Amino acid sequence: MSSTPSTRRRGPYATTPARRSQIARAALAGFAEHGYERASLRDIAARAGVTHAALLRHFSGKEELLLAALAQREADEEAQAARILAAGTAGSAVLGAVLADEFEDPEYQRNWLALAIAATNPAHPAHEFFAGRRERMRTRFRSGPLNTAHDSPDLTADDKVVMVLAMMDGLRMQALLDPSRDMLRLLEIFMQTVIGPGEGQ
Repeated sequence: MSSTPSTRRRGPYATTPARRSQIARAALAGFAEHGYERASLRDIAARAGVTHAALLRHFSGKEELLLAALAQREADEEAQAARILAAGTAGSAVLGAVLADEFEDPEYQRNWLALAIAATNPAHPAHEFFAGRRERMRTRFRSGPLNTAHDSPDLTADDKVVMVLAMMDGLRMQALLDPSRDMLRLLEIFMQTVIGPGEGQ
């Protein structure tokens, strides 16, 4: 039996969000392995199991794909954090648990740091994404168990989020310089200090 016209119309559009996520995740893997400048759209298409032409039907080029990949990374991390919290992990340990796989992959960390540094240039396509990290993280903390979205006697909410971001990026670099040290343990201790005694548990 042939499909009705309405069924045929719905089919391609129904799969578009899932296919875009699939390509974005493949792009993230490509950028992580090769860096933004060296990653190719053809390699990303092959990783995603689509043709180069199909990739370009979903994304106009590498800049749009980079932003989609970064947004997908954040969405996946947020979903992972929710699963970790649901399993009963203490609030101060959640961030380290989310970052555990990344800290096992030095090349991924190098490329992430290179991208983050390059994005400090206002002309970089990912500049707005990285500039907005603080507010997005503050929003997550406000709705989650980590009490960093509120002022304390010594630190404002913005101070806390800036310190968390700085610690994360700093520990990435220190992990590359000294892989023998357990940087995620230090991150958990830091988070306990920022959150405060008895909060976010």
